[in-house]
Formats: sequence, structure tokens, C-alpha cells
Amino acid sequence: MQRKSHDELPGATSFLYDGLPLNVQTLLSRQPVEHGPRPISQSAYIRYMLYPLLRDWRKLGHSAPSKTRLAFIALWIIVIWWGERLVFSNSISACNWNKWERWHSEAVPHHAILLADPQLVDPHTYPGRPWPLSTLTVKHTDLYLRRSYSKLLSVLSPSTLYFLGDLFDGGREWSTGASQSADKRWRSYDEQYWLGEYDRFGRIFLDRWNYRGISEEHLMSDRKIIASLPGNHDLGFGNGIRLPVRQRFHTFFGNGNRVDVLGNHTFVSVDTVSLSAKGQSSSEIGGGTEPVEIWGDTDEFLSNVKTQKLRALNRILRMREGRVEDVAENHTVFDIDDYALRRQRPSPNLSMDLPTILLTHVPLYRASGTPCGPLREKWPPSKQGFGSGGVFDKDDANAIRVEAGYQYQNVLQPAISKELVEKVGSVEYVFSGDDHDYCEVIHRGYTSRGGGIREITVKSMSWAMGVRKPGFQMLSLWNPIDKTGHPIPWQAEAGTAKINVADTNTLQSHLCLLPDQLGIFIRYAFTLCLTIVGLAIRALLRYYGGFTGQEKNFGSVLPQYIAHSSIHHERKESEESKSGGSSSDVFENQFSNGLAVRSTRTRSASPVNGYGIPVIDRSRDADSYEVKKVRFQSDIKMDYSEQALGRHLRGILLVWTEIRQGLFTVAMFALPWYFWLVWTD
Repeated sequence: MQRKSHDELPGATSFLYDGLPLNVQTLLSRQPVEHGPRPISQSAYIRYMLYPLLRDWRKLGHSAPSKTRLAFIALWIIVIWWGERLVFSNSISACNWNKWERWHSEAVPHHAILLADPQLVDPHTYPGRPWPLSTLTVKHTDLYLRRSYSKLLSVLSPSTLYFLGDLFDGGREWSTGASQSADKRWRSYDEQYWLGEYDRFGRIFLDRWNYRGISEEHLMSDRKIIASLPGNHDLGFGNGIRLPVRQRFHTFFGNGNRVDVLGNHTFVSVDTVSLSAKGQSSSEIGGGTEPVEIWGDTDEFLSNVKTQKLRALNRILRMREGRVEDVAENHTVFDIDDYALRRQRPSPNLSMDLPTILLTHVPLYRASGTPCGPLREKWPPSKQGFGSGGVFDKDDANAIRVEAGYQYQNVLQPAISKELVEKVGSVEYVFSGDDHDYCEVIHRGYTSRGGGIREITVKSMSWAMGVRKPGFQMLSLWNPIDKTGHPIPWQAEAGTAKINVADTNTLQSHLCLLPDQLGIFIRYAFTLCLTIVGLAIRALLRYYGGFTGQEKNFGSVLPQYIAHSSIHHERKESEESKSGGSSSDVFENQFSNGLAVRSTRTRSASPVNGYGIPVIDRSRDADSYEVKKVRFQSDIKMDYSEQALGRHLRGILLVWTEIRQGLFTVAMFALPWYFWLVWTD
């Protein structure tokens, strides 16, 4: 099948042919006339149009100044360094202890940090999210937690670290060897999957606690990391808890009910998600477990917690004196199952009680609409919440909603809250989690030294938990006591009067905010848009000759075009050539539009008999020229709108190539820099 000649090619292909320089078009048209018009093959178009275009474009790219691309490379290096390193360091450094503590100059406070709701992202977090978005979400939330936690340890060096529950997101759903989830979607996630999640938690938090943040002052001190307090995402809530799931959690993290003396303050952790089963019937959830099997251990712990508080204090005092723990007890033989063994009494001469701090995953009960204060991120206070004297009375938007659902309850029941506070005793502060946002309230209904119990619901430290700026709570504890546990008066900094520490505040807290990861992504997107726009402007200026120097020659790369206004002039010259015009005149007119030609000269008359050279028959050359002339004239008869369209298409191609090459050049430096920062974190 014979291929079509140039005159028969479709319009789009004609555009490509007309984009060739005129000398290339002439080269393609050179052929003996007896063979007819030479067909224009696809290889000819690639060879004579695409290759010269790419070659000239590469030459232009190498010769053009690279200051614009270098500027964007530098911009990306700075922005990525800010988003992956500097913003985390600045956020943590802004929370340094000496920037907000207000203790006596000679005070040596105990530093503790509370972390709430890391909730490692897993398939339960965003069910149905497709790959690779699901994998990227897991990787980047882990990266955020690891980076924030590493900076926390290295910059702040806390002596004690407490987790307030919800270590995992779907931990309660993962099957054990003895039970399966009630939801069929999660039954394929077995014990091995939970162990993998436990290992993941350890790599992020536990391993780094052992290898980072150990300052000289902590080398000989008692550093603790406590992660035994469970949340509803770890166990479930109330009668929805499966005993094998709770036993698995206790095996790896320890019992959620415990007493610790830190900084001469008593920390009491209570498993309130299990305690909330008290008063519920098994039929409410549909399970067959007797409620007492779920809440019985926690209730028993509360019945003896005051005794355990005194024992813990007695143990600390003996250790400071260098004595062994030899609590005086009656020599009585106890049965191994006798609960009286747990009710051992401390030394009879010790009756002092330290300030008590209650830790619970679920916040205490409060009336609906109780405002959380100005530090709540998602719903700041509204003007309607102000009551008499500028005090917040009720603000539904700013408050924690009092509601419950499947495996969750936003606040404890009133009866459980009251029982919890009364049995623990001397509660001055309560720190809780679960809500993911900050909330600070004062429970006036409970007696306390400060006129009420101050409760702070700690922010989640994960950026995937619905808050733009995650955070954690910092505690500075200063309560000097003597060998009997009584407070020691200390010198006030402003004067000489001695102030009893019992009459002052022994705890200072500070909310430390972590970076806005979504804001970092938005900053990256803005920088990307700025890069594309900047490269596009640069390409357009080069295309239209906006630069000086070498870049003014940008237009020479484009194919030459014959202006529409010269078409009639070309026709006139071609007609004159038929009546005796010389070959030089014709080519001078044809190439006068932007192409350099040789000047014509007048030839002298030839001798009548010639120069002795045989006469050459030029009729064949004349016929060949006529064919080429007609072909060339057919080319310049293209409609002007088609020429303009082809010119715009070529301009768009060049501009897009410039943007693409610029982005590739910037990415060659920016992406390795980003991945290096991620890898070496």
C-alpha cells in the first residue's frame, strides 16, 4: 500500500511538517521529477523534526541561566528542613521547663510528662481506606509519633513518663486464643497481629526511652515509664470487655490499678473502663460474662487504696534512709488466696498523706455543657458561655459531650465518679484522656485543699485523632518532706518569711503543643504550587523573549513561518519567474521572510559560441524546479488560523517541557533530602 504524499497528509500532520525549518522542507522535497512526489514517512518526521527540536531544546536548557531552578532547590531544602526537623525542635524547645516553672531558685522539682491516646493507626482506624493511602497513613503517623517522642526525650529529659490509655486503636478487636471479636470484619486479626502491634509500640516508645534522653542528672535517679493504664480502645468499655483481651494487656503492660510515689506526690492509676461495668448487666451488651469478673479487681483495689498509698510512702522514706523494707507485721500464716494478705498495715507511726493525683482514662462526670476553657482547640469558648462576673457557666460547644455508644462513654457515671474520688482520698488533681482535645474543669462538688478538684483532660499526641495540634501535659512537682513525710518549710524568694509548702501549690502543669502536621503538608503543597508557577513564568518569558542575552534567541529555536501578508507578494514573484526571472531572484524572494540569503549580482553576457564547454540540456532541471516551486507554494497557502494554532501548540509543548524539566531538576535534590531526613530521624 502506497503511503500518502505530503500534499495528501491530514491537517495535523501538515502542522508538524510546516513546523520544520524551510531548509529541511526543501531537503525533504529534493528528488528526481520522474519518480513523482516523494512520500513523507513517519521516520522522516521523527528524524527531521523531533530530533532537531529536542536537540535545540537541550542546547537551550544547558545554555540558559539556572538561577531560577537553584532558587527553588534552595527553597525546597529550607522548607523540608523546617517541616521535618526545625518545627519539631522549636515546638519542644518552647516548652522547656525553665520557661514556665515558677519555683524557688533552690528547688529541684520532679519532672513528669503525661501522654494520652497515641492510638497507633491500624485497619480499625480508617476501615476501607484503599492502598497505598492506608499504608502511607500508618507510616506517617508512626513517623510523627517517633519524631515528637524523640525530641521530647532529648530536649525535656523527663524523670517519669505516664501513658493515659488507648495505646492502640483496634486492640480490643484483635482476637485471642480464647475469644474472637463480635465484629466479623476483625476476626482475621489474631494474636500474632496484636503481638506485631505491641512490637511496633515498643519500637516507637519503649526502645527510645532506653537509649535517648538520659541526662547526667538521671543516670543515678529512678526513671520510670508507665504504660499500664488501659483505654477503651485497648480493652473495650464496661461489659463489652472480653476477659482474655484484658489478660493479654495485663500480661504485657502490667495491671492498670497501681500506686506510685513520684516527686513526693502519690499517683493513683485506676482502670475505669473496667470499673464502669459496675452497675451494668451482661444483657446490656449481649455478652455472657458476669459483671463482677470485669470490675471486681478494680473495686477491690479501691477498697484498699488508702492503705497502699501509706505503704508506698513508707517504702520511699525507708529507701531514702538506706533501710530495707521491713514493715512491722504480726507473724501470722496466711492462705495464698486470703485477701487479708493484701491488707497489710504500714508502720503505726506513719499517718501523713501526700498530695494525691488521680489518673484515669475516662474523665470524671460533669454536667452537660460544662465548658473546657480557652485552650480547647476544636471548639473554643463562645461568648454565650459567659455568666455573671465573666465566668463560664455553660457552653455546649466548648464542653465534652455527655454521651455513650458502642464500646465508649465520654464521661464516667456520677455514682462511679463519686465513689472513685471518695475511696482514693485527698485527691487534688485528676488527669484523664479519651477525648483527644484539651479540657480543664474544676469539680466544686468534691472537697479538696484548693476548693475543688482540678481535672485536666490531656490532648492526644497523634495528629490522626482529630486535632490539628496534638500535645502532651508536663508536670513539675516540688514538695519537700522530712523523714516522717511531713512538709518542710522553705525560704521564699521575695523575702525572709518562711512559707509552709502545705499552704502553697506543689504542682505546676503546662500544655505543650506539637506541630501541626496538616499545616506542614499544606505548606509543602503551597511550595509546590509556587514552584510550578515560577517555572511556568520563567518558561513563558523565555518563549516570548522576555529575558536578555542568550535567552533572546529563544525564538530562533522555533520554526520559521511565512507571514500571511506576504503570500500575494510570493505569488507575484513566482509569476514573474515564469516570464524569465532568474533562479536567484526566485529564491531570494522565497527566503526573504526572516532567512539570510546571498545578494544577487548581474551576470555578463556569455559568448555566442560558449566557452568551449558542451551545452547542457537544462529542460530537466527547469521541470524539476517547477515541481519544487509548486510544492513550496502549496505549503504557504495554508490558512493563517492553522499556522497560529500550530504555533500555539509548539509554544505549549516548549513551556510544558520547561516546567517538567524544572520540576525534575528540583525533585532530584529535594526528594533525596526529604528521604534522608526521614531515614536518619
